[in-house]
Amino acid sequence: MSDFLLEIGLEEIPARMIQSAEAELGRRVHDLLTRERLIDAGAKLTTFSTPRRIAVRVEGVAAAQADAQEQLVGPSWKVAFKDDKPTPAAEAFAKKAGVDVSNLEKVTNPKGEYVGATVERKGKSATEILSAELPKEVLAIYWAKNMYWRANKPERFVRPLRWLVALLDSAVLPLEIAGISASNLSRGHRILHDETPVKATPVVIKTPKDYEAALKKAFVLVSVEERREVIRKALDKATRTVAGARWREDEPLVDTVVHLTEWPTVILGNFEPEYLALPEEVLVTVMRDHQKYFAVESANGKLAPHFLAVLNTEVDEEGTEIIRHGNARVLRARFKDAQFFWETDQKTPLTARLEMLKSVTFQKELGSYHWKTEENIKIAKSLAAAAKSGGAKLDEPALLKATELAKCDLTAELVKEFTELQGIIGGLYARAQGLGETVGAAIYSQYTPASTDDAIPMTIEGQLLGLADRIQTITAMFSIGMAPTGSKDPFALRRAANSIVKILAESALPLNLSTVQKSAGETKEVAAFFEERVSFYLKDVRGFAYDVVNAVLTAGHDDIRDTIARAEALTTVRGSEDFLAISAAFKRIKNILRQAAEKKETIPATAPAETALVEAEEKALLKAFATLAPKVEALQKERNYAAALEAIATLRPTVDAFFDKVMVMDPDAALRAARLGLIQSVLAAFTRIADFSEIVAS
Repeated sequence: MSDFLLEIGLEEIPARMIQSAEAELGRRVHDLLTRERLIDAGAKLTTFSTPRRIAVRVEGVAAAQADAQEQLVGPSWKVAFKDDKPTPAAEAFAKKAGVDVSNLEKVTNPKGEYVGATVERKGKSATEILSAELPKEVLAIYWAKNMYWRANKPERFVRPLRWLVALLDSAVLPLEIAGISASNLSRGHRILHDETPVKATPVVIKTPKDYEAALKKAFVLVSVEERREVIRKALDKATRTVAGARWREDEPLVDTVVHLTEWPTVILGNFEPEYLALPEEVLVTVMRDHQKYFAVESANGKLAPHFLAVLNTEVDEEGTEIIRHGNARVLRARFKDAQFFWETDQKTPLTARLEMLKSVTFQKELGSYHWKTEENIKIAKSLAAAAKSGGAKLDEPALLKATELAKCDLTAELVKEFTELQGIIGGLYARAQGLGETVGAAIYSQYTPASTDDAIPMTIEGQLLGLADRIQTITAMFSIGMAPTGSKDPFALRRAANSIVKILAESALPLNLSTVQKSAGETKEVAAFFEERVSFYLKDVRGFAYDVVNAVLTAGHDDIRDTIARAEALTTVRGSEDFLAISAAFKRIKNILRQAAEKKETIPATAPAETALVEAEEKALLKAFATLAPKVEALQKERNYAAALEAIATLRPTVDAFFDKVMVMDPDAALRAARLGLIQSVLAAFTRIADFSEIVAS
């Protein structure tokens, strides 16, 4: 068995695109090697990436495919042989298969008798396969943005390819991608390894196992996890130089700097304490989003006048001081801008900015943000009324004031400069301008959750504002044909819908999904869109199995918290033998009813009288149904779904006996209708929690 290495060297890749590309390269190489029978389940695959490369190493690659037998099927036997003598059709097939006519054999399949031939296929070498297939796999990697870089050439990639390493043990594969021929020469750190665009110092990779060590000597850590560990330890070490300080944990920023560096180091810098008068959100945003700096906080959790910068180089003490002063100077300028904008914005209060929204376009076919605000207010009033009728306590005037002013910070200079702070700035301005904590908190949190990992707004007013804003956007966009299609979702409507589902699932709001949709004008398209988003939430966020999700959604999903409770109960009982048997029986009932409907049979909506039935087993099922249905209904009203499902599972022996002894589709029309009515009643009564026929036996 051999080791395989592929490294694709590029000009700097945008950090946000590296992780997915690294993973996709690994998947594509694994699938290729598996498809071509070059690796087994024990093969070890490792991926690597830096800003200038993505790579994959596979240990345990076969030198060649094993020889294999293949059975070819040709024309029908009658055409191939006449009076037991081969016809030209048989001879042509034998020639194509590479066998003698005497070696042809009769093959019987569901379509009839055909002529066949068993041939030996000699396995191809790994070198031959990889050289032919890898270019297609590499160039098929998905990038959010691609580019052409060779005149009159068809290939596109995220950045121009600059070098290629492809090794099978110590042998270089005869491989070419986009005009770059593979070798065993990689490249080290652009600065520390004395590399320039004119003259590059190559890094020789003798074998795939030498890959990490060889590049480490050239100041490149190709392991993402190793760089992550180095950065976190360096952040800890630098912070310890300030008594009682700690760096503010920020995993997304760690991910970013990991993918911005090949040889990371960390320096601690300082800024003037006077800037701490600005809101922390502004200071952290400037450091984090604009400079990729980590914030530092004191022991009490308050922001401290320091920052941590992750460098992609290694410098001496003098160089460190120069870099520290340079970074501090840049940061100071950004803070001065933020301070100026903050002070300037305060001269025009939020309440005076509402009219200015008429000149800020929401969507050219719909109107301005002033129009959207008016629509949001209507929806917020509707949702507030529904919430109050459900027993919720809220400050409705504060909610409506927050809805009225929610978009006003879009006219603020600070938001124009730092767009990622929209909503947050509005909330801060509302508090600073004496509009009240409730109004400020609602505006501040209107865009949360921004993802399924975020927390929902803490206040009921913030939750209702978030629902109103998002459902208005979704419904309005659908009305002008801007629904998401495929991977395209330019207005982030899926994200907005995910947030609505998450708020309804994780808050105490007495609102159903249909109530939210109707507040903005429900349509079938929007309803179907939300069913898809609920399914996504249950599977991808809550982790329920796909068949459990299908089962509970079929029984309804309007009350999302109730849907989750049903999914949890179903997950608990689905492994029991009795429940799986009941699921199979219900699947059979559905099939019978569907076939009966196709034949236009009369299917009564209610259970029959006992006198309409004949067999003891069907009478027993009717009796068990009559006894169990009220009990299950009572448990459902209490939302004691686990107990209800356990009760339904006790029906198994009665249902089994029914199907063993009773023929539902009896020739007698009256008896047939009675039996159809019986199983229809059983199905309707016991599938309100979930459609058990969707459960797949493992």
